[in-house]
Amino acid sequence: MTTKGATVKAATDATTNATTDTEAERRLRRWRMVLGGGEAEGTGRALDGRDAAMDSALAALYDGAGGDRPRGERSAGLGGSAPRVARWLGDIRTYFPTPVVRVVQRDAIERLGLSALLLEPELLEAVEPDVHLVATLLSLNKAMPETTRTTARAVVRTVVGQLERRLAVRTRSTLTGALDRSARTARPRHRDIDWNATIRANLKNYVPERRTVVPERFVGHGRSARSLRKEVILCVDQSGSMAASVVHAAVFGAVLASVRSLSTHLVVFDTAVVDLTDLLDDPVDVLFGTRLGGGTDINRALAHCQSKITRPADTVVVLISDLYEGGIRGEMLRRVAAMKEAGVEFVALLALSDEGAPAYDHEHAAALASLGAPAFACTPDLFPEVMAAALEKRPLPLPVEG
Repeated sequence: MTTKGATVKAATDATTNATTDTEAERRLRRWRMVLGGGEAEGTGRALDGRDAAMDSALAALYDGAGGDRPRGERSAGLGGSAPRVARWLGDIRTYFPTPVVRVVQRDAIERLGLSALLLEPELLEAVEPDVHLVATLLSLNKAMPETTRTTARAVVRTVVGQLERRLAVRTRSTLTGALDRSARTARPRHRDIDWNATIRANLKNYVPERRTVVPERFVGHGRSARSLRKEVILCVDQSGSMAASVVHAAVFGAVLASVRSLSTHLVVFDTAVVDLTDLLDDPVDVLFGTRLGGGTDINRALAHCQSKITRPADTVVVLISDLYEGGIRGEMLRRVAAMKEAGVEFVALLALSDEGAPAYDHEHAAALASLGAPAFACTPDLFPEVMAAALEKRPLPLPVEG
């Protein structure tokens, strides 16, 4: 199905009145919008009211130059005017549900070259914020005039806030539990015994006549809270193909930094390496500190990460990259092997996003797997479980292949 066809299907499914539209009528209505109403479209279906307005909004994108139909077959398009585009964006937000709006916006940016128009404040105010829009804005960051920067930051902050509300509570609770479990020992000093946990662990040894539990083992913390602090280093590829992953990594970096038992570092890289750890209090600042696009030097980035490791056995390094290495491949793999040998938990994520299977370097992924560092794509919802497993040094919850 064409892009327009998929959009029309989603839109008509969302707006069909189930009590008045039969399946045949819905199918005819859908084909009429896909084919565009030209002389040869053959449905004989006339559109009016809301359907006609929806058809007009779709035609402006999909039936003009760069759409699914041949150039010149129908006269449509958005033109180059920011006010006209802003009105069109307002129209699609009126006629279509939010998931459809986001698909249409993404198509408009790609098909009609609207990236430059996103530098206009009035256009940004009309756009439905999402992760892909944030990625586009970040790629335009250096070219963005000051008059647009405030609006752009507001758009980015809206998306970041949505992601934090979705992910933060579960991430903190999952990691706090993992850190607590990893800190427990069966041979604690008396002052470090967790009596509630000890009683639960020994209930099978309850002696009725004495009305007491005889503990076979004690549960508690073996070291001071200060010495239990774990180190997490997020090493994020900021090449253009990793844009959505960069957005999610910035949000997770801020969430991890808020967990008191973790010391979190955030490193982004292309052919250069930038340490953004000092900006982790505000993921929006982190995102505007990135530079999407450019080459990739994973080896150089991992060298920087190695320099930050002081307690290997208590450190987790998370490399988020599609593994297309532009640096020294052999040295990159030797660094990973050295970290693993020293006791570092090394996790390689090919993507950190809700997208489908990413393109990646299969040879490098296989090489990492042979070192005991399997590389796999990870959704934001799975990331807390992956981090919890890494902190507890247990097998990672690898996604099931479809």
